[in-house]
Amino acid sequence: PALRRLSHSLLAHYQKGTRPVRDWRTTTNVAIDLMVYAILSVDEKNQVLTTYVWYRQHWTDEFLRWDPERFDNLTQISLPVESIWVPDILINEFVDVGKSPHVPYVYVSHHGEVQNLKPIQVMTACSLDIYNFPFDVQNCSLTFTSWLHHIRDINLSLWRQPELVKFDRSVFMNQGEWELLYVLSRFQEFSVKSSDSYAEMKFYVVIRRRPLFYTVSLLLPSIFLMVMDIVGFYLPPNSGERVSFKITLLLGYSVFLIIVSDTLPATAVGTPLIGIYFVVCMALLVISLTETILIVRLVHKQDLQPHVPEWVKRLLLERATVLLCIRDRNKFSQSRTQSSDISRQAENDSTAKLNQYGCEDPRECETVGGAGPTLASASQAEGSLLLHGVLREITAIRQFLEKREEFRDVAREWLQVGYVLDVLLFRTYLVAVLAYTITLGTLWSVWQDA
Repeated sequence: PALRRLSHSLLAHYQKGTRPVRDWRTTTNVAIDLMVYAILSVDEKNQVLTTYVWYRQHWTDEFLRWDPERFDNLTQISLPVESIWVPDILINEFVDVGKSPHVPYVYVSHHGEVQNLKPIQVMTACSLDIYNFPFDVQNCSLTFTSWLHHIRDINLSLWRQPELVKFDRSVFMNQGEWELLYVLSRFQEFSVKSSDSYAEMKFYVVIRRRPLFYTVSLLLPSIFLMVMDIVGFYLPPNSGERVSFKITLLLGYSVFLIIVSDTLPATAVGTPLIGIYFVVCMALLVISLTETILIVRLVHKQDLQPHVPEWVKRLLLERATVLLCIRDRNKFSQSRTQSSDISRQAENDSTAKLNQYGCEDPRECETVGGAGPTLASASQAEGSLLLHGVLREITAIRQFLEKREEFRDVAREWLQVGYVLDVLLFRTYLVAVLAYTITLGTLWSVWQDA
C-alpha cells in the first residue's frame, strides 16, 4: 500500500511535458557516466564503430520529492520512464539505431534524484586510421549533448572522477580482437552561428588491435616466401632451374595476395602499410626474377657470342672480386690464359710432327717431292701422297680444336662474368631486403609499444 500511495501521490498531478523546476531560471544539471562493456565490430570501410556500453545518468526532479515518514519510510521508488520527464540527451556520432534492450523503469529517491541506468548498443561514426594495421590504435569519440536545450536549461557534468572513468575495465569483455586501453572524458561548450551555447560531454574510447593473428597468418608466410627467394640465389647461375624456381615463387606469392586481400582493411582515403609491404615484396620478387633471367642469358653458351670486353674484365673479374671478397678469384686469371696455353701446345705438337718430314706445309712437301730424283719407286710416291693427306687432315683437326677451344674460352669468360655479377646483384638485393625489413620491423615495434 505504501508503494501505491507514493506512486499515486507523485504522478497524480505530474506534468512530464515541462522541465521539472519550480523556477524556470534554475538549470537542470545532468550527471552522466559511461562504462564500455564490449567492442562488437570495427568497420574500416564504412568508418563505423559498434560498441556496447553501460550508460548512466541522474538529475534532480523538484516535483518528485516526498517525506519518507509519511510513506512507511520509503526512500526510493521505481517509476515508469514514460511517466516522467527525461532529458533529451543523444550521441552526436550516432549513425544507426542499435539493438539495445529497453529498460522501462528509473529509480527516484526522496530527494528528487532520478537515476536512469540502461545498456546501449552504439553504432557511431569514427575516423579510423588503418595505416598502422595490424598494430593500429583507434580513438573514437562519443559526444553526449542535449539536442534542443541550451546550457542555461540543461548542463552536463561527469558522475565520477575522470581518473576513475579512464582506467575502468571492470565490465569490459577482454577476449575479442580489440582491447580497451582507456576512456578519456572532457566537458566543453559549443555554439552554432553565434547562437546560445550548448553543453556536451565527450568520451574518447581508445582501443588497440591484437596483432598476433595477423602476424601469424599474413606476415610469416610472406617472410617465408621472401627467405626462399633469397635461398634461390644459391642455385648455379648457368642452371635453368633457378628461373623456374623463382617463377614458381612469384606465382605462389600472387595466390597468397589473392587469399589475404579479403583480410586487409580497405578504405577510400588510405592504404595500410602492410598492403604496401606486400606490393614491395611482390616487386622484389619480380626484380629477383629479372636478375635471374639476365644472368642466365649472360652465361648461356652460344657459338656466336663475342669476347668479353677488356673493361668488363677489369671491372668485374679484377676489382669486383676484391670488393666482394670472392675467395676463388685467382682461378679467373688462370682460366683466362688456359685456352691460350692449350692452343700453343697443340700448335707446337703439330709443328714438331711436320718438321720430322722437313716441311711445315704440305704444298712445300709436294714441291720438294717433285724436284727429287726420278728413280724413286712407285711405292714411295704413293706413301708420300698418303702422308700429305694425313698432314692435311691433322691440320684441319687442329684448326677445328682451336676454334672449339676458342668458343669454350668465350663461354667460360662469360660464365665468370655472370658469376661475379650474380654475386654482386645478390648482395645488393640482400642489403635492400634487410634494410626494408629492419625499417618495417622498427616502425611496427614502435607502434606496438606506443
